[in-house]
Amino acid sequence: MADLTEVRARSPRAVALAASGRRRRPLLGEDGRLLVVAADHPARGALGVRDRGDAMASRTELLERLCTALERPGVDGVLGTPDILEDLLLLGRLDGKVVFGSMNRGGLQGAAFELDDRFTAYDARSIAAMGFEGGKMLTRVDLDDPGTVETLERSGRAVSELAELGLVAMVEPFLSRRVDGRVSNDLSPEAVIKSVHIAQALGSTSAYTWMKLPVVDGMERVMDATTLPTLLLGGDPSSHSDDTHAEWGRALRLPSVRGLVVGRALLYPQDGDVAGAVDVAAGLVHGAGS
Repeated sequence: MADLTEVRARSPRAVALAASGRRRRPLLGEDGRLLVVAADHPARGALGVRDRGDAMASRTELLERLCTALERPGVDGVLGTPDILEDLLLLGRLDGKVVFGSMNRGGLQGAAFELDDRFTAYDARSIAAMGFEGGKMLTRVDLDDPGTVETLERSGRAVSELAELGLVAMVEPFLSRRVDGRVSNDLSPEAVIKSVHIAQALGSTSAYTWMKLPVVDGMERVMDATTLPTLLLGGDPSSHSDDTHAEWGRALRLPSVRGLVVGRALLYPQDGDVAGAVDVAAGLVHGAGS
């Protein structure tokens, strides 16, 4: 970890060299399922986990936790912003992993412009240049906010551009609104279903589009809204990990669901055992079809 700043200062081309030399793998393995560790929260100013507002403030600690997670069997890949993925590249931790670049991080948590999900990180061209497998976009829809139409237009353009390059477009939709000045996502089945229908029609083709959806009540109804392959997001970690795991397990048995994209619940488990939390998730994902 201590060498990262020295390498970045003296040899910035080392990032591109590491990317070009990365050993790649097919998107899906034999069981057709994916466990992806998410690490793009800090770029939106979202550093909190449970009651710790600064839990993700230390970059070296986050990288150590990511390295632990990526070493565990059953972990297929990672989702992150350029700064984090480049650190992992320089550490040699992305060989044989599926990598998704996080694209729009402009809607900073708690900001007056939080719902303005502008594309401030990767674009389709840079994801292709790095040799990554796809890009992820947060697409929040507030029916009372005229700015939502720009979010939809930009997300649609990103889906088209990724598809032209043969790359996965991972779309994470929500119906959102402000409650007492704070952005709140509507996690009712009806709202999630509506968000799916809006999101899966974005872009000039859906051939390379995957959904990234929350686990909510009535997941059978939610998944009946799409034929697109879907990864489930882990959500905000709570103290009831057994309940969370049971919800993941039930949802993973649905036909369109292909795996999990989980961040804080795996990287910052309540008991501090990153490897143990990852192993449970890996068992759920890769054992769900057996």
